[in-house]
Amino acid sequence: MSAEQIAKKLWDLCNVLRDDGVTYHQYLNELTYILFLRLSEVKKFDQDIPEAYRWSKLKGLTDNKELFDTYRDLLANISKLSTNAAITEIYTNASTTLRKPVNLRTLITSIDQIDWFEDREKDKIATIYEELLEKNAGEKKSGAGQYFTPRPLINVMVDLMAPKVGERWNDPAAGTFGFMIAANEYLREKTDDYYDLSQKERDFQVNEAFSGCELVQDAHRLALMNAKLHGLESPIVMGDSMSELGKTFKNYDGVLANPPFGTKQGGERPSRDDFTIRTSNKQLNFLQHIYRSLRKDTGTARAAVVLPDNVLFEDNDGQKIRRDLMDKCDLHTILRLPTGIFYAAGVKNQRALLYPGQNRNRQHQESVVLRHAHQCPKLWQAYALWPGGL
Repeated sequence: MSAEQIAKKLWDLCNVLRDDGVTYHQYLNELTYILFLRLSEVKKFDQDIPEAYRWSKLKGLTDNKELFDTYRDLLANISKLSTNAAITEIYTNASTTLRKPVNLRTLITSIDQIDWFEDREKDKIATIYEELLEKNAGEKKSGAGQYFTPRPLINVMVDLMAPKVGERWNDPAAGTFGFMIAANEYLREKTDDYYDLSQKERDFQVNEAFSGCELVQDAHRLALMNAKLHGLESPIVMGDSMSELGKTFKNYDGVLANPPFGTKQGGERPSRDDFTIRTSNKQLNFLQHIYRSLRKDTGTARAAVVLPDNVLFEDNDGQKIRRDLMDKCDLHTILRLPTGIFYAAGVKNQRALLYPGQNRNRQHQESVVLRHAHQCPKLWQAYALWPGGL
């Protein structure tokens, strides 16, 4: 079975749970808990799971009520008993939305029967999980589209930024960690899956090169699992980049992000005191945060960020922040994006700002966009605005 077929099979299992009152978003959370146990066995990190809660133990329980009770006990206690930080965070405050033991049995049996590898034994588990994240984002009822950026757009932005081994990259609005996953894959392709690197360099790429911050616990949980399944032990903080916590995110070689848009509830301004212009506009605050978080000592730090059109044209605070951006950075490219490529409701005209540009030219960027045009034809059609001398 292909990754897409497996993802569809897993997603179709949601139909089993509708009678149990489970929503799409709740289902993905539930699936994350169960899938992680199965995949810990497949990817051979089940030693990090307490023995009583390992997949082999769960599927060996023949009584449905005993299985259900064990599963609920697992969700309540695994974060306290596991010594693995990612597992602890994934299962923090975990609880089940299932009410019928027979539905849990159906999920476990169906997941256990899936052939997780292609004929040539190429691991595709991480791809399957990303397919599920995308399906959840595309389901309007789930409300998860705001945490997921379409992969063709991510790939274009990563290629244009061209991460390098040894650099530190961050996403201050991590969502499901898609940007950092793509940056990791970009570098793996160029280094024979990191086998061209020394042990010290490999350890850095797996543990330190990519990081993120996510405010919403469910999205944070999905980001942790996504990173784990892609072989990363990245630090992904649950918190608010617009709070004092955000001041600690600094000296990055690069930032990739698609921050939330809109106005902070009640017109409240961020609690940080290091912003030049204080505003309740989320995207303007994230823009300030991003160019402040780049390192200033190399001249090669760079960022690509998706922002609504109004950031380019808004008066007052917007005008002041644009001037501050131009004073501090070399704004190299503005790439206009088409409507309809984002999953979240209400997203209209968006643009990707790429800055600062170091030794980049239009010919290189055209070739990158063309490379991904088959994935998202509208992206090439929208390739319109280049500031040139800015």
